[in-house]
Amino acid sequence: MSLYVSSSMTKHHAGGVLSAVTELLAAWRFRYRTRHELALWSERDLHDLGLSRSDIAAEIDKPFWRA
Repeated sequence: MSLYVSSSMTKHHAGGVLSAVTELLAAWRFRYRTRHELALWSERDLHDLGLSRSDIAAEIDKPFWRA
């Protein structure tokens, strides 16, 4: 007995997986970029927001893949 699998039966998942991977990579890049920019802010910029360097240290130190 053989099993026939049509390409139309498997192709519908390819777009979803590719889309999910693309979204994940975009989220990682956004986190990396925003944390890098936050690390560059001056003490005055942080003070304007009511934050100190120690307040944001934990966020800056997170790896890009961690939310």
